[in-house]
Amino acid sequence: MSDDERTYGVVVNHEEQFSIWPVDRELPSGWRYEGVRGPKQTCLDHIDRVWTDMRPLSLRRRMAADASA
Repeated sequence: MSDDERTYGVVVNHEEQFSIWPVDRELPSGWRYEGVRGPKQTCLDHIDRVWTDMRPLSLRRRMAADASA
């Protein structure tokens, strides 16, 4: 069990890749808050539920374009 009592936020980048970030720290360039905040495990559990396709958005778009060509 972790003794990390910080509050984290779920963040997402332009490629729709998810991570968590401490809410008291400035976000790195290219990331935005997705909406869920709370203990680390809460954020990680949310990511497990919503990030069902690990491929970057650009790859998914390219594969969709290739499939329809």
